[in-house]
Amino acid sequence: MKKEIEFTINGEKRKLAVNTKDLLLDVIRKDLGLTGTKYACGTGECGACTILMEEKPVLSCLMLAVMADKKNITTIEGIGTDKNPHPLQEAFVQAGAVQCGYCTPGMVLSAKALLDKNPNPTEVDIKRAIGGHLCRCTGYVKIIEAIQLAAKRMRR
Repeated sequence: MKKEIEFTINGEKRKLAVNTKDLLLDVIRKDLGLTGTKYACGTGECGACTILMEEKPVLSCLMLAVMADKKNITTIEGIGTDKNPHPLQEAFVQAGAVQCGYCTPGMVLSAKALLDKNPNPTEVDIKRAIGGHLCRCTGYVKIIEAIQLAAKRMRR
């Protein structure tokens, strides 16, 4: 069964007819072509599909698209550009926190949600914010350093 939903994604108002069983992740990737949001586990275990909904991190692989109706969504494509990257994106590159990069978009969005609420987080705050993300490449040390670096720059 189809249902029309209306939402704002990365600052752009959208109206789509979606199947009531469609996952939000699939709509974002397939219907909207925003492939920065990654599909990995499909069970909410890894955090690769993290987006911001109403400025809070959510797992788009566990949400039906109809749950996005009347919501404000941000994907990794909505926080920076190649010419004007978000401070978190710059810090991840500069700190060497990007290796395979598969977990990075979701990790950056969770870090953004943290820094938007808490511009001076402790290491424990950062670990809690990214606790739902699996990274098999880095061991998290450089990721934490990148978030600390971005926080410092964003406070200036």
